[in-house]
Amino acid sequence: MIEGLQKREVNGGQVVGPEGDVLRLSLPELNEEQYSLAQLDDYMHLTRGRFPHQPPFRMKLEARVSNTDLPGTWGFGLWNDPFSMGSLAGGVKRLLPVLPNAAWFFYGSRENHLTLRDDVPASGFHMKTFRSPLVPSIFSILAVPVSPFLLCSWTARIIRWTARALVQEDAHVIKMDVTDWHSYGLIWERERVRFNVDDTRIFQTANAPKGRMGLVIWIDNQFFSFTSKGHIKFGSLKSTTEAILEIRHLFVENDSG
Repeated sequence: MIEGLQKREVNGGQVVGPEGDVLRLSLPELNEEQYSLAQLDDYMHLTRGRFPHQPPFRMKLEARVSNTDLPGTWGFGLWNDPFSMGSLAGGVKRLLPVLPNAAWFFYGSRENHLTLRDDVPASGFHMKTFRSPLVPSIFSILAVPVSPFLLCSWTARIIRWTARALVQEDAHVIKMDVTDWHSYGLIWERERVRFNVDDTRIFQTANAPKGRMGLVIWIDNQFFSFTSKGHIKFGSLKSTTEAILEIRHLFVENDSG
């Protein structure tokens, strides 16, 4: 396993291996709406200013999942943990949120609607980047008075539209059988991000994230939806079967200075 990667297991989630070169992340059958997570990461014990990765960064791995329509989310790549999810998985409580920066292969089940734009994928399997200003987390306190307005759909629509000016997105849908083994490559440079699938360049974007980020590989059963009509929903999903993400041949190379 890559040096620095640590396991996170919440409410029955498991990370097993490596067995040979295969790491197995799984969630149990979930009859109740409780959050479950299996994750590998190299940042959860760190403050955001010490996250290990910056460009130039290169990642490659092979992956497959147990079903094409698993409930929740799964994926692999880089992000800045903008909503302090570490507090849910036994990591550092970064407390205050920041604007998102990310570059990853991401799957969200149909209950998810994870975009501020109407012309990029909101769910399903896709390659996506977020690029946001590096605003200190202390300034997130200024957003607290705005929060109640998210409860009203018409004011939530205004907030969602306004947020587009700060959070830039780009994405591309991946259409293939994700239950088969495929190779995935991510190359993050200061001015662009390149995505490869089965050693073929599929997507390239100038919407490169800013700041330091952490590597994350995960599967969970949560969803979040913020639609263009201003409707917000979130929670955890039930599952009648075990959900599995397997990875192998993980390679990471970066400038960690």
